[in-house]
Amino acid sequence: MKIGIMGGTFNPIHIGHLLLGEFAYEEFQLDEIWFLPNGNPPHKTMTENHSAKLSDRLKMIELAIKGNPHFKLSLHEANSTHHSYTYQTLKELHSLYPSHDFYFILGADSLFSIEEWKCFQDILSSCTILAAMREDKDIQDMLTQIEYLSNRYGAKIELLKAPLLEISSTVIRKRIERGLIVRYMVPDDVDTYMKKRQLYRENKGYDK
Repeated sequence: MKIGIMGGTFNPIHIGHLLLGEFAYEEFQLDEIWFLPNGNPPHKTMTENHSAKLSDRLKMIELAIKGNPHFKLSLHEANSTHHSYTYQTLKELHSLYPSHDFYFILGADSLFSIEEWKCFQDILSSCTILAAMREDKDIQDMLTQIEYLSNRYGAKIELLKAPLLEISSTVIRKRIERGLIVRYMVPDDVDTYMKKRQLYRENKGYDK
C-alpha cells in the first residue's frame, strides 16, 4: 500500500490539513492518508492556555476525518511517552508494515530546513517526500532545493500542488482566545466540539 503521512500536533486540526491530505491522496494515487498526531513533540512547548489535551486533539481528528474512508488516525506517536522524532517513527512504521511505501507530506518551509532535523538523512532515505508549495515560495526555488537534496542525499521528493489556505492552528487558537468565530476554518463538528469543551479560551464563559 502507498501511505501518505500527515504529522503534527493538530492543535487543532483544520481545513488546510484536510485539503492537503486529500490532494496528496488524489495526485499521487495513494491508498490511505494517516494523520499522525504527536503527543510529545520535541520542538514545541505545549502550554496550558494555548494547547488542548491530547485526548481532545485526538477526538477532533476523529471528528474531522469521519466519513472519509481513506483518512485514518494513527496513534503511533500519540501513544509514546517519549519525544517522537520523524526518523524514528518512519523506521518503526517500516518495521511494522514492511510492504507499505510511505509518503511524508510537509510544507515548503520544512523542505528548506530539513537538514536541521534530527537524523534527517534517515528520513530522506526511508520515504518519498511530498513538498507542498506555498504561493510565497518561488517554484524555481523549490525545484532548486529538490535538486540539491536529491543530488546530495539521494532523496525522493515530489512537488505537491494543493490549495494552501492561509489558515493555521495558531491563528485559530488566537481567534478563539479573542472571542472570534472560526467557522469555516475547521469542520463543523470540530467547531462544535471546541465550543462544548471550551478549548483555547482564556475566559471560559464565552460561547458563540
